[in-house]
Amino acid sequence: MKKNFIIALVNVLILCIIIFSVSAFFIYDAKIIGWAVFALGLLCIASLGLFKIPVKNTWPDIIFGIIDNGILAILAIIGGKIAGVTGAIIGGVVGNAITDGIAGIFEGEVAEKLREKKIPEERTMLGSAVGKMAGCLLGAGVVLIIASFI
Repeated sequence: MKKNFIIALVNVLILCIIIFSVSAFFIYDAKIIGWAVFALGLLCIASLGLFKIPVKNTWPDIIFGIIDNGILAILAIIGGKIAGVTGAIIGGVVGNAITDGIAGIFEGEVAEKLREKKIPEERTMLGSAVGKMAGCLLGAGVVLIIASFI
């Protein structure tokens, strides 16, 4: 159990460093940042393969992240347009609280449907963490891509 914790922690920390670095590099390029964030979500999904974790096992977590950060990003953008940095922070904080509840419902529904269909939905520390990270990046990436065209 402790070995799994260390492996999960190291993998997530490595992904965090990559995500932070790539995001920092592209932060001022509004036309590319959404694509970069989306690609980072795909990188997270790809990293699951290194540990032989099937994507289907993380599907509820990915759905959670997509809804969670997708809506959060919309509210942060709206808050930023209304009240600048403070508005973006408030939009993000309020958006996060709202979307955690909404996304949790969908995460649970997907997990229940997988179980009903007798599809194994074995969750692990690493799978849940990386699945949520991937979903968050995919959801926010899509919103940022769309925002770059508006």
